[in-house]
Amino acid sequence: MIARPWRAAAFALACLAGNVCGAPAAPADLQSLDALLKDVLEANDRESAADAAREQRFLAERDQQHARVDEARALLAAEQARGERLRSTFSTQQDALEKSRAAIREAAGGAAELRATVKRIGGDVGSLLRASLVTAQFPDRATKAETIAAQDGVPTIDDLQELWHLLLQEAVESGKTVRFAHDVAGPGGKAERREVLRVGAFTALGQGRFLRYLPETGRLVEPARQPESPLRGLAGDLESAPGGIVPAPIDPTRGALLAVLAQRPGVIDRVRQAGVVGYFILALGLVALGAIGERAWRLHRVLRDVTQQRQADIPNGANPLGRLLLVARGNAAVDAETLALKLDEAILAELPALRRRLSMLGVLATAAPLVGLLGTVAGMIETFQSMTLFGSGDPKVVSGGISLALVATELGLVVAIPILLSHAWLHGISNRVVHLLEQEAAALVAHREEHKRVAAGVR
Repeated sequence: MIARPWRAAAFALACLAGNVCGAPAAPADLQSLDALLKDVLEANDRESAADAAREQRFLAERDQQHARVDEARALLAAEQARGERLRSTFSTQQDALEKSRAAIREAAGGAAELRATVKRIGGDVGSLLRASLVTAQFPDRATKAETIAAQDGVPTIDDLQELWHLLLQEAVESGKTVRFAHDVAGPGGKAERREVLRVGAFTALGQGRFLRYLPETGRLVEPARQPESPLRGLAGDLESAPGGIVPAPIDPTRGALLAVLAQRPGVIDRVRQAGVVGYFILALGLVALGAIGERAWRLHRVLRDVTQQRQADIPNGANPLGRLLLVARGNAAVDAETLALKLDEAILAELPALRRRLSMLGVLATAAPLVGLLGTVAGMIETFQSMTLFGSGDPKVVSGGISLALVATELGLVVAIPILLSHAWLHGISNRVVHLLEQEAAALVAHREEHKRVAAGVR
């Protein structure tokens, strides 16, 4: 490669040669060429001097370059060592950062689990308190628990203590019997202020009647239908008791059992459920009851009169034994055998009056369960027809129909069993009277025979 001074000189020589070869040079052109040559030579000298100076400086600084290289190498080694330390520090800090992130994730997971647990427990506590009878006395408890359950953030210590206090209050109040004033809706729907007796979280009483707590409205209502009188009597005794230990009806289901007892049909309801068959069985029972009452009164009176007649000396024709004695006196002249026949005839004459309506009671005792069975068969047929038309998807419908059908049989047995027992009892009384008459008749015949033998011996 040609250096710039030499290129300029070559260019100047080329131009000069061109001028020489082309035409004779004018005097002005020669002066400019001389000036150009002079400039080129001066520039060449200056560049040569600069190169020489640069070379001298390079040679002068050559020894210093080794020191700078060593210094640069030392600086590089120091920076490399510093880089290693930084990489080690970065790795250590990165591990610490990962541990911190893991701890944060674990803490966040624990907080989320705590939040979910509190939300679930708060919801359960809210539902428990809202359905509790104690809430009728303390109406704001369920709202507090539900508010804690609805929070999105991490629950605080105060929230946890509040849930604990609510549960503790429920446990404590469940063991108390307290009185408080509350609005009670009557059967007609009209609310009035009453004094309510609360037995734990199970039973509420007001004016001797059972009350139900409605969680949906937070009100106490008086059901139109109350349980049977024994339970109502216990409720009245508990409400009027001044203190101490008193028997009390407790509903552990917190209202469900009370509702079932209130809906349980009574005797009249069961007769209505049995329909026409039930009314017919009831009519049979009433007829049998009248016959049993009449027979019991009559036979006891006859038995009393016969017992009194055995101790009396004068026959009374108002009772069977008196009439039997009158027959014996009226046949004083006949022999013992004839007298025995007369007395047997008199006893047979007394039997229809003594056993009147007993056969009817036997028929009623047999007919009542048969009529009930007829009603059950008819009810079962109706139930199966309903199942054919509407299907058997709802067990309550099927069981309810079968239950109503069996009511007729139950009613028939309820009527028949007392009739059967009464029939046996009355039949026993009549047999006792007949047995007494037979004893007296045998005694009269024996006395007549003995009297005859004594008379024959005297002659």
